[in-house]
Amino acid sequence: MKAKVDIGINEKHREEISKGLSHFLADSYTLYLKTHNFHWNVTGPMFQTLHLMFEAQYTDLAIAVDDVAERIRALGMKAPASYQEFLKLTSIKENLGELSALQMISELVHGHEQVIKTARGLLGMVTEAHDEPTNDLLIQRLRVHEKTAWMLRSMLES
Repeated sequence: MKAKVDIGINEKHREEISKGLSHFLADSYTLYLKTHNFHWNVTGPMFQTLHLMFEAQYTDLAIAVDDVAERIRALGMKAPASYQEFLKLTSIKENLGELSALQMISELVHGHEQVIKTARGLLGMVTEAHDEPTNDLLIQRLRVHEKTAWMLRSMLES
C-alpha cells in the first residue's frame, strides 16, 4: 500500500514539478558523466589544473543529483535512475570522440548553461505551487552552475 503524500502541494503540481525535476536530474547526471569523463581523459599543458577542477565539479554534481532525486521522492514520485531514462530526458549531448582540453572546457560551459536553462524553466511552476524547498534547491544549483560556467568561460578567453 502506498502512503498518501500530504505536504500542502496538490498531486497535479507534485507530478508536474517531479517531471521537470526529472529533466533537471537527467541533465545534471549527464553533465556529471561528461565531467567525470573529461577528468579521466584530459591531456595537455593544463592537465593538472583541469584534472583537479573537473574532479571538484563532478564531486559537486554527484551530491547534487542525489539531492534532486531525493526531492522527487519527497514529492511522492519515482525518480528516474537508469541510463535509458536519462538519455530520453536529457538535453545534453554526449561526446564520443576525443576532444582537446579547450574543447572539453567549451563542452562543459554548454552543459552548465543547459542545466541553468532547465532549472530556470521550472521556477515559475515551482513558485505557482508554493514549493519553497524545490525553489531553494533550484536557486542553490543555479548559483553553482552560473559560477562554474563563468569560470570555465574565463579559461577560454585569450
